[in-house]
Amino acid sequence: MESLIAPLLPLYEREQQAGRAVALAVVVETRGSTYRKPGALMLIAADGEYAGLLSGGCLESDLYQHALQVMSSGRAKVITYDTGGSDDLLWGLGVGCEGVMQILLLRVGAANGWQPLALFAGAHRRHERTAAAVVVASPDGALPPGSVILPEGLSGSAPAPLALHDGIQSLLEQALAQGRAVALGTDADALRVLAMPLALPPRLLLLGGGPDALPLVEFAGALSWRITVYDHRPAYAQSNSRFPRAERVVLGRPEALADTLDLRGFDAAVVMSHHLPSDLAYLRALSASDIPYVGLLGPVNRREKLLADLGPEGTARLRGRLRAPIGLNIGGRAPESIALSIVAEIHSRLHGAPGGPF
Repeated sequence: MESLIAPLLPLYEREQQAGRAVALAVVVETRGSTYRKPGALMLIAADGEYAGLLSGGCLESDLYQHALQVMSSGRAKVITYDTGGSDDLLWGLGVGCEGVMQILLLRVGAANGWQPLALFAGAHRRHERTAAAVVVASPDGALPPGSVILPEGLSGSAPAPLALHDGIQSLLEQALAQGRAVALGTDADALRVLAMPLALPPRLLLLGGGPDALPLVEFAGALSWRITVYDHRPAYAQSNSRFPRAERVVLGRPEALADTLDLRGFDAAVVMSHHLPSDLAYLRALSASDIPYVGLLGPVNRREKLLADLGPEGTARLRGRLRAPIGLNIGGRAPESIALSIVAEIHSRLHGAPGGPF
């Protein structure tokens, strides 16, 4: 999933409030080794400030010059960067990534209802799945490049000709079902459309708000994850002063977890209260949930004691989901090192990656 909106939101909201149009850069096609993949987004303002990265900082300054033209003219533009071997020197960039990246630049502003940014920002706020399609190339003057097509029934969509309407709506449904950007047409076709599903941030539940939860919230927050911290101790269940990056901090008894929170919305849970009776109550509630990743902090002997107390039925329900001891083996015993290993393991699990060397 490449279409992340969270890194773009502060710049988007600033420019929208000021009524200044921006340029949205969308990766539409890649070949070989590239920093980002189709569906990746970058926002560029007229003053040169940008949010999101499409390369390691190699292409952004050149993209800005093209973005100025797009913001001025309102006409979308496709730029191709070939960073393979000596040909890369023609760009004067010297990237040497051995890949090709094709990027669509389109103007987003009041004239087009700030789409697709308005759709993505609202869905991100509500944590709802959605997708948008952008026209990369078109032979139909009624649907020029840069047009944004939204799912059926939503306002703000560019009007697609009847002959194309059903095909583009089907493409949007396909992107949502597959969870990745999908394209209609290729470089050789007169009509090219890219459908992008919004990448929703994972929802993380931390059961325990002790000192070692602080760096974990910071790392997860830097990834724009939605974090809920739950603790039975008033000194730890403080949101503004203790966990400014958390979406929610809840004071509650461990045995009341399932009654206090709807556990269906979480992608991962970490049990780290450092209190055996509390951790047992948390594991009991999590075993009855469908949360796909459950991590338990502590050594193996502590895990075995907790599972023995949980009983065979609860243990069986956690099979395949429980990681204990939690985290990847990256070395280091400082709270920051442990937090990094936990976030890295959750990240790899959620992305279906092995979590080892490339």
